[in-house]
Amino acid sequence: MRVGLAGAGRIGAGHAETLRGLAEVEEVVVADADPGRAREVAGKLGLRAVDGVDALFAAGPDALVIATPTAAHAELLVRAVEAGLPAFVEKPVAAGLDETIKVLAAIRGAESPVQVGFQRRFDPGHVAARDAVRSGRLGWVHTVRSTTFDPAPPPDAYIPTSGGLFRDCSVHDFDGVRFVTGREVAEVTAAGANRGAPVFTEHGDVDTGSALLTLDDGTLAAVSATRYNGAGYDVRLEVFGSRDSVVAGLDDRTPLSPAGEGFHPAGLPHAGFLQRFAEAYTAELRAFVDVAAGRAPSPCPPEESLEAFYVAEACEISRRERRAVTVEEVRR
Repeated sequence: MRVGLAGAGRIGAGHAETLRGLAEVEEVVVADADPGRAREVAGKLGLRAVDGVDALFAAGPDALVIATPTAAHAELLVRAVEAGLPAFVEKPVAAGLDETIKVLAAIRGAESPVQVGFQRRFDPGHVAARDAVRSGRLGWVHTVRSTTFDPAPPPDAYIPTSGGLFRDCSVHDFDGVRFVTGREVAEVTAAGANRGAPVFTEHGDVDTGSALLTLDDGTLAAVSATRYNGAGYDVRLEVFGSRDSVVAGLDDRTPLSPAGEGFHPAGLPHAGFLQRFAEAYTAELRAFVDVAAGRAPSPCPPEESLEAFYVAEACEISRRERRAVTVEEVRR
């Protein structure tokens, strides 16, 4: 299989290395808006680089992985589907809700499968938590807690186009909660705060946020995120039931310290999401190869991505207007 890779930035370079290591992938062709960056990534990994996405499509790949900045996702995804190429696209499918719905309408009914990159669906801890819920071992679930704590904010230039903390960061938690519990979010109440760099306030964003989600069976899910977790990168999901509880993401690299005596991490915290989810990124691209080969359905079709985006949109409205918002209110 020959795979085209659009985007050679941080996550694109990571995907390039992963794809190179998959036995079924015979060739990886890399393109980027900056041809020099594509050549640099390809050169380090022994891959082929081409000058731009037109050349990438002309190279005749069997499948396409889209890891460009968000603004280019929609156009590339529609182009891939129209060309009959199975496509993997990093979240989000598009920068905004209306554009996402337009993209889904444009590709609806197409034969080419699409997989959206919500890598937590392939994280061993999240998968184990889902299995525990589905088996009934936890009893009935009453509380879920999900956190995404970045050790430092992204570059200032990223903030204006990020979509905001809930759409850019917490959307992974929203998808994770839906994936693990198997339930839909009915209503949200969200709040945000800024105590860090002024760039967040300047662009109507927040550097820290929390949301209380009420699921359709009455389960409560608390989601928290921040750009300023000095202890290190920390992503966990805890599920509490009437019989037992489980946690994903708690190990000797979790940046937690007890106030008194107790568990102390034995290793250094993960530097960021590429390290924390290295196993998950490999598993999701391996799954995409199966999807592209026609051996399996997409484990995260665009419609699933849209549901998480609806929750993020509801949280953003709730934060701005200081009120509870139902997901039905934002559904198109």
